[in-house]
Amino acid sequence: MIQVEEKEKIRRLYFIKRHSIRRIAKECSHSRKTIRKAIQDSSVPTYHLSSPKPYPLMEPFLPIIERWLKEDSSRPNKQRHTAHRIYERLVDEYGFPGAERTVRDHVSRLRQDFSEVAIPLEFDPGTDAQCDWGEAMIYLNDRLVMAQILCMKLSYSGKPFVIAFPTQRQEAFFEGQHRAFEWFEGVPTRISYDNLTTAVLKVLKGRNRIEQNAFTAFRSHYLFESHFANVATPREQGRVENLVGYMRRNYFVPLPRVDSFRELNDMLLERLRKDDSRLSWGKQVSIGQAWQMEKERLLPLPPFPFRCCISRPVKASHYSLISFDGNRYSVPVEYQRSRLVVHAYAWKVEIGCGGHIIASHQRCYGKGQDVMEVEHYLPVLVRRPGAFPYARPVRQWQMPRIYRDFLEALSRSHNGDSPRLFLQVLYLGRHFGRQNVERAMEQATSEGRADVERVRQLLTGVDTMPPARDAGLLKHTRVVLPDLAQFDLLRRPETAARKTGNG
Repeated sequence: MIQVEEKEKIRRLYFIKRHSIRRIAKECSHSRKTIRKAIQDSSVPTYHLSSPKPYPLMEPFLPIIERWLKEDSSRPNKQRHTAHRIYERLVDEYGFPGAERTVRDHVSRLRQDFSEVAIPLEFDPGTDAQCDWGEAMIYLNDRLVMAQILCMKLSYSGKPFVIAFPTQRQEAFFEGQHRAFEWFEGVPTRISYDNLTTAVLKVLKGRNRIEQNAFTAFRSHYLFESHFANVATPREQGRVENLVGYMRRNYFVPLPRVDSFRELNDMLLERLRKDDSRLSWGKQVSIGQAWQMEKERLLPLPPFPFRCCISRPVKASHYSLISFDGNRYSVPVEYQRSRLVVHAYAWKVEIGCGGHIIASHQRCYGKGQDVMEVEHYLPVLVRRPGAFPYARPVRQWQMPRIYRDFLEALSRSHNGDSPRLFLQVLYLGRHFGRQNVERAMEQATSEGRADVERVRQLLTGVDTMPPARDAGLLKHTRVVLPDLAQFDLLRRPETAARKTGNG
């Protein structure tokens, strides 16, 4: 095979000096056929095998490697043969005498035969989005923890959304998508998922799935269609998989240091706003401009959001505590030993009774923790003020400054009786509202008259009917049922006749 320099010489002799093919072949010591090829083609010469090279060492082992690779196609991605593992098995099980480099070359060539061809896809505005979870390490209150990141991406504009949670549970899965719809200002017609257990109860043959009832209700609320990828085929979720990698490399490097997930999510939203100026893939406009065209085609948001929680029946103990997810949450003492319902959201836990919310707490993701509110135990503490310094709800209470100042002022003026008087002031919050009592306490303290009577005077004329949901404390209402036996009197003839005669 002639080199590119020789080809250039031949072409110059023919086109510039006008030598004949016969003369050039004699001068350059090449056949006339080679000279004609050089004249017709000026490209860099390449070598092509006329027949495949023989591999006498590898040929007995190639069918074995092909069988292993074919079996891998039905196995999880993370449990498939690597070239190194194939080499080890060939040596251990079949006595392969060659080098690992030889095996690697053949495995690379054979894998091309087993790989599926990817087809580039294109979507119309508003028709499709992809959603999946990712993970990233963060420093939360100076402690290294793993954050779960829900990622969603519109397929047309490429507009992304990410939000961090402590968990991948169903309530977080729903909450994250609800926030994404608000961010997109609409709902895509179809959303593609991996086979998440929070959405899929059972994977059937092909693309058939038995979905979780709660997920079906969520989808029905927002009226989108769900689409699930084939098992172990992450390439079907290419857009959101790319988003997971992009956000991990760009949003979480270096590792964020935050005091709360709220602070982390505010930081992520700011990064998302900046990314609106990036060029949308395959388009001549930015992501933000493409989204402006797409959002008009999205489904409208429903008039009210989906209730992104899970609900469970619970029973309060004699300590006025309900157990949920390995932790205990307090309820007002009026509801001890009552059957209640807990509504667990991603960030809060609400406890209800008869359609009313009687308690609300920040959700705890630890284990074996007691989450308590002092207000829930006030009726008992007022009767037993001696328990005030030892009560667990009081010890857990992060007492605001106004309460500390008022209690210190009470201690100076009333000495040992201050806990009883302080509890009486707190109890006024059940009737006048916490904010009104706090304003009265602050004024009484500034006047140097920190006592119960002065607080009562300042609360005179204040509305004594705070909203039950805000107060968080509802008393049981005794319902008197009618005596249905009275209706039997209407069936007696003499009674009916007497009533007719008097009528």
